[in-house]
Amino acid sequence: MVGSGGREHALAVVLGRDAEVVVTPGNPGIPGSVDRDPEEIDADLFVIGPEAPLVGGLADRLRERGRLVFGPGADGARLEGSKAWMKELLVEAGVPTAAHGTFTEVAPALGFLDTMTPPFVVKTDGLAAGKGVVVTDSLTEARNAVEDYLSGTAFGDAGRTLVIEEGLVGAELSVLAVCDGTDTVLLPEAQDFKRALDGDLGPNTGGMGAYSPVPLVDDQLLETVRTEFVLPTLAILRARGIDYRGVLYAGLMLTPTGPKLLEYNVRFGDPETQVVLPRLTSSLTDLLASAAAGQLDPSVTCTGDAMVTVVCASEGYPRSPRTGDRIDGLEAARAVEGVEVFCAGVSADSAGADSGGADAGGAGALFTAGGRVLDVTGRGANLQQARERAMRAVAEISWPGMQHRSDIAAAAVGERP
Repeated sequence: MVGSGGREHALAVVLGRDAEVVVTPGNPGIPGSVDRDPEEIDADLFVIGPEAPLVGGLADRLRERGRLVFGPGADGARLEGSKAWMKELLVEAGVPTAAHGTFTEVAPALGFLDTMTPPFVVKTDGLAAGKGVVVTDSLTEARNAVEDYLSGTAFGDAGRTLVIEEGLVGAELSVLAVCDGTDTVLLPEAQDFKRALDGDLGPNTGGMGAYSPVPLVDDQLLETVRTEFVLPTLAILRARGIDYRGVLYAGLMLTPTGPKLLEYNVRFGDPETQVVLPRLTSSLTDLLASAAAGQLDPSVTCTGDAMVTVVCASEGYPRSPRTGDRIDGLEAARAVEGVEVFCAGVSADSAGADSGGADAGGAGALFTAGGRVLDVTGRGANLQQARERAMRAVAEISWPGMQHRSDIAAAAVGERP
């Protein structure tokens, strides 16, 4: 398992049901973490978590050595590595998506923006760790984002090409599709929360929480996602000579005129992974190995239980997170019935220097070492119980300036935070 965040912790736990899992580089909160180059590790299956090593061609290098790898090569990873390329491919595949334009110069970008109506959506073309998107009703804020991105001020070279999109309105939906290059199987759906503050206010983040299942989703909608979104995408990739073996994360907006694709990611969602994968009752290891081998096993089963994840983040996240604070209450949080705590941005020392190692996941204090620090996941017979358990566990955890949303899944169970 390649990666070091809460997503990788969740993946390691579920894969660990029937496999011995080594996580590199991992972090001190993930058992089995080792600070080693993944290309030097001998394993039966490699699962690559983050987008950066996928875009950088790690899967290609491992496959060249005869390894079985779940994760696309650099060619397929362009779906996330270049939003402009992704949009071009969606148009060719006939996948419903937002109207958009791609720009490298400020004047034409601002001219296009002036033709749009709010909400305005401005995205970096390249990787920006989940933070390269501005969604705003303010034309001034959108224009400032265009200038900051294209000048390189905000995200360096990743922002020197940008995509401006039509602002879609509706409920968001996340669907994880496991692909073997030709066929796909969908995992249970989830809904995530991108804004930093309750009520979907504040800046966009990498994700502040998620829940699964989503009450407004039925089998017919998921089959539409499979046949009208994922399969046409795989067909166009194949036509371009790209053998896509990995997960396609489809971020969708359920608009009044039907579902539309907001974006594809080429890795498991974070924090969607933390509510989707623990619901599986079939073997995740066997599923990912079959996809990696190009012979997808479609026999996926899951529990009827519901799951809710609440992200505990550092003060100042997402703009300038404070780090180095001791985390208290982890044991008490994990003692809450039905709760698991996945470690994301943690360190074994207050300087944040320890990113893994042979003793990772052992006893000892943990300190904040990133923006999103912990993913507190509650399981219940229904969403209300799962939410109550997650929030009870979050109340046990503390460090100076800790922030979290209190409304994750609240609307889905008819509550107000």
